[in-house]
Amino acid sequence: MKQLDVCLTPDLLHLHSLDNSIVVVADIFRATSCMVTGLAYGIESITPVATIEECKALQLKGYLAAAERNALKVEGFDLDNSPFSYMSESLIGSQVAMTTTNGTLSISKAKAGAVKVMVGAFLNLGALANQLRAEQYDILVLCAGWKGRPNLEDTLFAGALAEALKDEFMLMEDSVLMAQRLYNQGKNNLPAFVANSSHVRRLQRLGIQKDITYSLQTDLYDVVPVLRGSKLVAHH
Repeated sequence: MKQLDVCLTPDLLHLHSLDNSIVVVADIFRATSCMVTGLAYGIESITPVATIEECKALQLKGYLAAAERNALKVEGFDLDNSPFSYMSESLIGSQVAMTTTNGTLSISKAKAGAVKVMVGAFLNLGALANQLRAEQYDILVLCAGWKGRPNLEDTLFAGALAEALKDEFMLMEDSVLMAQRLYNQGKNNLPAFVANSSHVRRLQRLGIQKDITYSLQTDLYDVVPVLRGSKLVAHH
């Protein structure tokens, strides 16, 4: 039987085998929520890069560039890290380059060893679960965390995916059980459950409550971003 595992932070990724696995990267506040939203609204591709320098180089080649560090937009770039910025009609058909504090770094770490890299959020949870049921590979959910530390919202997402797939995948490791139990404890009111988490406090100080509420909504879109070469595109 296929297995589903959870890596609570990219700093623990070296402890996990990626050989036969699809890696699902989750950075709920806010990178992967932006990616799902952008592709759902008609952005053609999103190229995730680890560094600001790589992002700037792609911007010079004509990409629209999004750069975030410490939850703030980096000066000189086109887009920030709010999902609402990815809903603009002016972005339809465009190529976007993106770098964020945690999420794009996680994708960079995953792509070296994984069979495929997909992007998960609460926003596309059902579509993602359906896609993964159809695959013959094991799954590793890679929580982006915050600067190497685990965080609540990404772990909750991992638990939600584990809960959705528990009949088709073996949940072997304690990190999966922790995530699944945490999700089942908080699923009836996710915004309240994460209310005093570190990332929520960080975003609230910046006045970004609407991004938090938005990113905790389930199944808004049926888009599954998948990495093809260096670009995330909508899986069809």
